[in-house]
Amino acid sequence: MNSNLFDQLGLNIDIAYILIALLLIIIVLLIMVISQHKKINNIKDQISRFMKGRDAASLEDEIVALFEDNQIIKKATEKNQKDINRLYDRLASCFQKVGIIKYDAFNQMGGQLSYSIALLDEDNNGFLLNSVHSTDGCYSYSKEIKNGKCSLELGEEEQIALNEAMEYQR
Repeated sequence: MNSNLFDQLGLNIDIAYILIALLLIIIVLLIMVISQHKKINNIKDQISRFMKGRDAASLEDEIVALFEDNQIIKKATEKNQKDINRLYDRLASCFQKVGIIKYDAFNQMGGQLSYSIALLDEDNNGFLLNSVHSTDGCYSYSKEIKNGKCSLELGEEEQIALNEAMEYQR
């Protein structure tokens, strides 16, 4: 079964081959349409689950509200970080290290009523307080400590308290 049109064009092709090729193309296209239809239905199901009970306008309002909440949280976090940094700066100058030793200043006294206390900050600056208890009374002395050193001579107990404070671990 030859076509006159093909003969006039100089093509010697049987029209049955062309019809079979067209039929195969139609079947492939039909399969592609069915596949795309399934994908579209899946997307519609996902959108309907996402929008369940809401319309697009209210969903947009929810997203905007979440964005605003995120901005508020970000600002609060930045403020908290600044506050923490300020606290660390202030803490550096607070007394953080303590050393204390109790002792008998005089052999005739019992109970170790005398003591030396060293209070130091992060940089080993502070003071040393020495209280000597005797039968005549109680005498207290303080000595300034800078960078872990005292400009005055320290007694044995005072040096022990100072060393204990400088080695203090939190």
